[in-house]
Amino acid sequence: MSGTHDTGDLGRLLRELAPQVLGAVARRHRDFADAEDAVQEALIAAAERWPADGTPRNPRGWVYQVAIRRLADRARSEIARRQREDAVAALLASDAAGASPGEFGTAEDDSLILLFMCCHPALTPPTAIALTLRAVGGLTTREIARAFLVPEATVAQRISRAKQSIRDSGIPFALPTDEERGARLATVLHVLYLVFNEGYTTSAGPALQRTDLSDEAIRLTRMLRQLLPREAEVGGLLALMLLTDARRRARTGPAGELIPLDEQDRTLWDRAQIAEGVALVTEALSAGVPGPYQLQAAIAAVHDEAPSTE
Repeated sequence: MSGTHDTGDLGRLLRELAPQVLGAVARRHRDFADAEDAVQEALIAAAERWPADGTPRNPRGWVYQVAIRRLADRARSEIARRQREDAVAALLASDAAGASPGEFGTAEDDSLILLFMCCHPALTPPTAIALTLRAVGGLTTREIARAFLVPEATVAQRISRAKQSIRDSGIPFALPTDEERGARLATVLHVLYLVFNEGYTTSAGPALQRTDLSDEAIRLTRMLRQLLPREAEVGGLLALMLLTDARRRARTGPAGELIPLDEQDRTLWDRAQIAEGVALVTEALSAGVPGPYQLQAAIAAVHDEAPSTE
């Protein structure tokens, strides 16, 4: 064991581990729904044990191994006695034949596949958002429900429908083909854009903004850009989020009231985020194929770089 984390650090670590481990488990054992359940159980076990026992030296391998044991236990309980030992042996053997759980050589590819799978065009936007936040963002059903101010049962139904749709459609756990990527990537970006907007300007409830959602959208978009660095619209969307979020502290007054852009105190704007956003949109536009997110980011950059409204 390497040491302990405070609650915030542990939560961030588990959210980072969630898509990496789920991708590896789903890729090897094919059933997305069962893999997702097993990984969720493993993450809950980590949240319960690591604060007391300390964080293991290989957190990802620990969560992976616990998830695999959960799948094996499920196989033991569900398969008839005659077939039980063969099925469990095959499950563990297939894992042993794969990559070492401490290495996860394709963890980044797995995370990208998860994003594309969760944002499949066959799923409705609310369903895709819920599944993305659960499977890729590592949020619990309760956290997603609280973020969107809907009953937990509603979110659970959306996630259940999404997993059933994936199972029924036979969607392979693989990256889309070159022909499919354009449409699929557009859906992924749209889902991330919707998550950010819901956090930046909440559509329901007393709060003007939900920073946990906008922060999560930025984190997931950063991850997507690391995985697809040559996709200009990915850089454009990340730039748009950063340039917009940079004005967060100046958007509201002491009572939580909205402050219009021309009345905001520009000294409160996050200059580091603005600089990063400007660099991103400049690089994206240099590709010569401007898309809607790049154009919106360019407009946001003009506002953010101006010393005054005039």
